[in-house]
Amino acid sequence: MKYTFLLLAAIISQSQVANSTPEITVNKTIKTEIKADSLDIFIESIMKKRQVPGLSLAVIQDGKIVKAKGYGFIDEMGKVPVTESTLFLAGSISKSVSAAGALFLVEKGKLSLDEDVNNKLKTWKVPENEFLKDKKVTLRGLLSHTTGLTVSGFPGYPAAGPIPSVGQILDGIPPANTGPVRVDFVPGSQWRYSGGGYTVMQQMIIDVTGKSFPGFMQETVLAPINMRESTFAQPLPADKARLTATAHTSDRAMVEGRWHIYPEMAAAGLWTTASDLARFAMSIQNGLAGKAGSILSQSMIRQMLTDQKNNDGLGVFVEGTGKNLRFGHGGRDEGFDALMTAGAETGQGVVIMINANDNSRMVGQILNAVAAQYQWEGFPVSKPIQRVAASVTPSQTAAFEGRYELDNNRMIAFQFENNRLYSLTDNLPDEEFVPLSPTQFASTDRDAIVIFTPDAKGAVTDFMWKTGNDQRKVPRIGPLFPNPKTIPDPNPGRTRQIEVALNAMAKGGKMVEETPGIADGTRRSYTQGARDLLGMKSIELVHSENVESRGIQRHGSDVSEIVTYRLLSGKPDQLVLVHLTPAGLVTDCDIVRK
Repeated sequence: MKYTFLLLAAIISQSQVANSTPEITVNKTIKTEIKADSLDIFIESIMKKRQVPGLSLAVIQDGKIVKAKGYGFIDEMGKVPVTESTLFLAGSISKSVSAAGALFLVEKGKLSLDEDVNNKLKTWKVPENEFLKDKKVTLRGLLSHTTGLTVSGFPGYPAAGPIPSVGQILDGIPPANTGPVRVDFVPGSQWRYSGGGYTVMQQMIIDVTGKSFPGFMQETVLAPINMRESTFAQPLPADKARLTATAHTSDRAMVEGRWHIYPEMAAAGLWTTASDLARFAMSIQNGLAGKAGSILSQSMIRQMLTDQKNNDGLGVFVEGTGKNLRFGHGGRDEGFDALMTAGAETGQGVVIMINANDNSRMVGQILNAVAAQYQWEGFPVSKPIQRVAASVTPSQTAAFEGRYELDNNRMIAFQFENNRLYSLTDNLPDEEFVPLSPTQFASTDRDAIVIFTPDAKGAVTDFMWKTGNDQRKVPRIGPLFPNPKTIPDPNPGRTRQIEVALNAMAKGGKMVEETPGIADGTRRSYTQGARDLLGMKSIELVHSENVESRGIQRHGSDVSEIVTYRLLSGKPDQLVLVHLTPAGLVTDCDIVRK
């Protein structure tokens, strides 16, 4: 859900194509064919590397879909191939398509961008509070994430369980699994991503039109722009359910029931194909150019692509200006990731959909490969960097392996293999670093260098991260655990207290508010709970490391100790890294695979 276009853009700007393609001076038809083959090879290789079961791709060039293809299989069983018609959940790209429906109603005079939404809401209204004395929640604010509404995203609901109504979701009433959607800062004063805001918009569209949300979107958006495979229906009707890919989590396990159900349709509930989303992107391009094929006017699309705050337009993220203006969105639902990005005026774009949650640079690398192959105008294509590798031995690099705090709440792990240092994401190889010396390693993908400085005993507590002219220290969190073994627990009472705290953090709500042993900032961050911790039965001690002097912070608190436990739950081979403050309070945790 938080996998936004801007987040991907930050990663993409430093990614590159692993297999470069030389210029081929032959006729245009043959040249495109050869380029497509090279792209296929790259996609298949990176899917194998990242163990992603299936992928759907659609490439826009000169205002047309020039490549639409499925790769891999609908699930890890590897029997049913992904095709151009295989349905994937679009995650937060649903917001872009939903926004088009709301803007259609604005042009018809049924809604207003700058009116108090409570004037149109009938069955539910935004509760008044002190933040709404002078400013009100508006549709413009809903579409640009500037209303002050809470609830960033939604985990969805298991296919076999109860499904809440929109009203229950907005008020956080069970069986809703997220908190109530409420305003907690003055609208317009800042930007904060809110799927809750789009759920308010969903209810407003239902109230204004008197139609179901899937019915309205089918009639107004999907059918007119020929998104013939797509639907907002949740749950899926049987004829559509047979055409879906199966969702896989970051550990590549199949999601129980094949996928989750999202009654938060406007925010996260669109079932679609890469080709259909490409048609949506082309409808925006056509409308901006004053051509046929858009449900919105040229002037409305200009508003849609205008930065409201934080590079956020109305339903899409934007970057660049003039001919280099781009729009798009990223998406993540349970077991699905997606990216849509397109040039506003260039007639170019791409949609990438995968049936796994992948936290690596994979999607960004594929985008970069497409941009390179199709020679996108104004796109900052990264190119591979040639490195000359020095020879080092495992004994020289053993101390470098481990987990580090690259950014606040963002870990990077390193593993040494075959004279190379590899970053690990989701416990799978991601970026390759070539040794320049026994302590210095350089990325083959980008201008990034890692320098380790062992102490007199050979131990490492941090490394220097250099990108261009910038450099900073990155503190060590702890070792990798390829074969974790539990050890005698010198403080079983503390472990039980941590176990209680983790259970409260899993459930959120009043549990996390009232359970002792949790830092204040953590209570605020875990109000919606942490589904990765659900199902935890107990924990067993594996490792403890004092990190007091390393400058690690989580949720506003200094971290003095990181304790690693084996996590006993329904999922095998999981560890939980518990971050403790100097006072012994739990300030965060990370779930990792051994």
